Amino acid sequence: MQNSYKDAGVDVHAGYEAVRLMKEHIAKTVTNGVLSGIGGFGGLFEIDARNYNELVLVSGTDGVGTKLKVAMLMDKHDTIGQDCVAMCVNDIICSGAKPLFFLDYIAVGKNYPEKVAEIVKGVADGCVLSGSALIGGETAEMPGLYEIDEYDLAGFAVGAVEKSDIIDGSKLKAGDILVGISSSGIHSNGYSLVRKIFDLNSDKGAENLKEYYECLGATLGEALLTPTKIYAKQMLEIISKYNVKAISHITGGGFYENIPRMLPDNMKAVIKTDSYEIPAIFKLMMDKGNVSLQNMYNTFNMGIGMIFAISKEQANDAVNTLKEMGETAYILGTVEKGENGVELC
Repeated sequence: MQNSYKDAGVDVHAGYEAVRLMKEHIAKTVTNGVLSGIGGFGGLFEIDARNYNELVLVSGTDGVGTKLKVAMLMDKHDTIGQDCVAMCVNDIICSGAKPLFFLDYIAVGKNYPEKVAEIVKGVADGCVLSGSALIGGETAEMPGLYEIDEYDLAGFAVGAVEKSDIIDGSKLKAGDILVGISSSGIHSNGYSLVRKIFDLNSDKGAENLKEYYECLGATLGEALLTPTKIYAKQMLEIISKYNVKAISHITGGGFYENIPRMLPDNMKAVIKTDSYEIPAIFKLMMDKGNVSLQNMYNTFNMGIGMIFAISKEQANDAVNTLKEMGETAYILGTVEKGENGVELC
């Protein structure tokens, strides 16, 4: 008996079909600088160094995490790719970098070309929103490591910034204002706790996702699969107009872990929790899961996906500029002298 790769569970022809289906989505992400198409061994991108005196590349990598379990339970895969892009580009924008290109990695138990193409559609949508090009990726079929309907998704982003324009918190002063931009929901963090709160790990998981909540104005599944907001274009606009001194992406670890990352050791963030309305999904989780407010702020973004520090004189103008862009922004608090950390009051 002659064995083949397909007999072992890997269908290379399905891989070819997946590439064919995803090409139309990838095409819409092409930007100036893209030198290669999909299918080569490496993605080629030319940076016009004439636009920089001292060019610095900024990179970031991340995955979507267990939010993927929600997508699998709902059998909805066309938005989860945006989460992957967001988790990477929202990190690199914190240095003031403009996203240039993105690569994805999809590992599947079985290659269903239509499903893979749906995932890549979401990645492409995220790239368009961030102004970056999808110049490559990899789809790996791994029978035995993943169940046939399971997959994992990760990505890698590269951006560029002028060395003198790097935002690193070194220019912060006591009294600087912290401005927050609203999130689109839970984003892509804390879903192991989310799944526990809503009993999504049991046989009732798929049914629980269909439940409609009046406070959410949506089913639970719709609320939980809302894609992560991408802040690249908004923040680049703010950076171009104002003296932004520090930026924090409120990702895994919530306020307590991420805000200190943008602060020097001798400064703290003082946040007024009544400066904005906490979205309903977080209140629902607190109530249903009996989660303390401190644990919520230590796990989730609590309705604020991006925070930046700016002088008191420019803060209101920056908030108004964001509102003109269709964003909801708040003055959350101030930067003060003290041990590095976050003080909620």
